[in-house]
Amino acid sequence: MKILFVASEGLPYSKTGGLADVVEALPKALRAMGHDVAVLLPRYHANKIHSMLISSVTVALGDRLRFPAIAEAVAVDGVRYFFVDDPPFFDRPELYGDSAGDYPDNAERFAEFSRVTIEFMKRVWLPDVVHCHDWQTALVPVLLRTQHAEDRAVRSLPVVFTIHNLAYQGVFEAAALRRIGLPDALFSVDALEFFGKVNFLKGGLVYADYLTTVSRRYAKEIQTAEYGCGLEGVIQHRGDRLTGILNGVDYTAWNPEADKLIAQNYSAENLAGKKACKKDLLASFRLPEDDLARPLIGIVSRFADQKGFDLIAEIADDMMKENLALAVLGTGQPEYEKLFGSLPRNIRSA
Repeated sequence: MKILFVASEGLPYSKTGGLADVVEALPKALRAMGHDVAVLLPRYHANKIHSMLISSVTVALGDRLRFPAIAEAVAVDGVRYFFVDDPPFFDRPELYGDSAGDYPDNAERFAEFSRVTIEFMKRVWLPDVVHCHDWQTALVPVLLRTQHAEDRAVRSLPVVFTIHNLAYQGVFEAAALRRIGLPDALFSVDALEFFGKVNFLKGGLVYADYLTTVSRRYAKEIQTAEYGCGLEGVIQHRGDRLTGILNGVDYTAWNPEADKLIAQNYSAENLAGKKACKKDLLASFRLPEDDLARPLIGIVSRFADQKGFDLIAEIADDMMKENLALAVLGTGQPEYEKLFGSLPRNIRSA
């Protein structure tokens, strides 16, 4: 089977979060099972290409035309990697925004990416199934089932749409619909309209053939008012097409028996090396090494309420009265960056 992954980020070329890990590991696993797999990504800053396949693709965004290119990168573990190359849109310091917030043209950026995805499938690599990820690619099924509904080359392509984090939906002012060249008819409760705005993720939920998310429990949670982020009704309506598949770990990359980056290797059968790793981590964060029996809590995360940092903030002072050390790596909401910077000396953050 030919499977095309379409995502806004993916290792080894780009990453802000766990989506990039999945877009690296899952194609590799499917390739090992004998499938023909390719990944299409935006070409961000410093991504190196192997060859330019199409130097100019004409894309209409409202009343404007853009001319991105399609390039190919070096294959990794048998998986082919392709880029949508448009430097003014994607060759920026960060993927989605900067210190001022999200880039104001994100609707146009990822609408273009979705439109070029369809041209890529028609002109470069036609898959048997398209696997789209998160709001940045949600317009692919929308376009296939509306503006390309009569396009014989792609109209029957099945689309799997995976929700990695329902809280990030790609919500824009209603005027964005015309700027990205979608008809007013799609601004309806049965399509992309969401409390008077345009919601890209909702479009993926409505128009994809199958929906998946990162675990069975999450598939149930996002159908509730507590965790549905306003889309629980839409997800309930598509519930017969929704499956929760637990995210796994790529043990070729995350294997303490073979990891060359840790101080000493260890295994489930022989945990001796963990003490050396703990000592090395304490030293790296300049934390006290006098008592290796003292619990060490490590956090590597985006600092956001959704990740539970509001709960940590509630008990932070009491927690730090305990005999423990805390090593934290991440960025995010300013209040949590400030919190970790203000805690006592038995915490270090980077």
